[in-house]
Amino acid sequence: MSLEAVAKKAGVSTATVSRVLNGLTVVKGSTRARVMKAVAELKYHPNLHARSLAGGRSRTVGVIVSNLDNPFFLDIYRAVESDCHAQGYEVVVANTAYTAEQLASSVRLMLGRRVAGLAVIVSEVDEEVVAELSEANIPVVFYDVGRAGKNITKIRVNYRKGVERIVEYLTSLGHSDFAFITHHAALGPLNERQNALYDSLKIASPKATVRVVVDSDSLDGGRQAARELLRSAPVPTAIMCVNDLMAVGVLKELRERRIRVPEDVSVTGFDNIKLSEFCHPALTTVHIPRDLIGHTLFHSLTPDASGSAAAGREYVIDPEFVVRDSTGPARSSDVFAR
Repeated sequence: MSLEAVAKKAGVSTATVSRVLNGLTVVKGSTRARVMKAVAELKYHPNLHARSLAGGRSRTVGVIVSNLDNPFFLDIYRAVESDCHAQGYEVVVANTAYTAEQLASSVRLMLGRRVAGLAVIVSEVDEEVVAELSEANIPVVFYDVGRAGKNITKIRVNYRKGVERIVEYLTSLGHSDFAFITHHAALGPLNERQNALYDSLKIASPKATVRVVVDSDSLDGGRQAARELLRSAPVPTAIMCVNDLMAVGVLKELRERRIRVPEDVSVTGFDNIKLSEFCHPALTTVHIPRDLIGHTLFHSLTPDASGSAAAGREYVIDPEFVVRDSTGPARSSDVFAR
């Protein structure tokens, strides 16, 4: 089915059909409805690649994330997707599973598709990828990694501030025996949180101890990390998790072992995904505004009224501490000796 057939059925010009399909607002609502009705009845599917070549620019935005199984990344993607669809853009997404090799492959795939802009929401990166994207003729947004430049916007979260708030709170409740559960600890954004924990404890509780356990970024990874931690004594009074997803897995393991939270062990997460509010007990965590990040990504990638996309800026987001039911005063040291 052709564009001309849609135009004939709707009683408009092919240019009007093209404007409607490109999401332009200059078309009257009644005309837009008539065109879309014709599109549906004729089952017309536009050739998006051909349309982008003919129009001089693509209407597709690329999104690359580290782990779509983690609701944190999924929430950001959904915010970008919502903005894209509202403005007539399509979205192509790729998942790297935290591997730099897959990231490089996904970047080249996106560039080969001639995307209008590329959001790189990952924890892993290498300098070759940064250099390649800095030479690309499209706007790029890095979240967590990379650096701002002529065509690159950087969005980062002040993780240190979030970790400091958790440490201040837990030490005020008498905690000095900590565990830190993480994944891919060598990656910069994750290592940053671990280093912030050590630095914060030097100030808040110099004699505090920390045990680190590493597993996969998943619910099962949190459970496995908790099992590994509980094989050795003593059981810590506070378990800090690098994100909420792993923290929920930790809560599951503790519950099955009849270890009470927070009476026996306090648990914290990071991100404030929806699950953290609905798990039991509700999770003390650090809120990162995924909607704000997603909207900022979209507006940094797509042209404004002047026809150009913003680039070269760095946005810093301060997280907020959220206290819920999974934290409380440190237990007495002899609880597990009975």
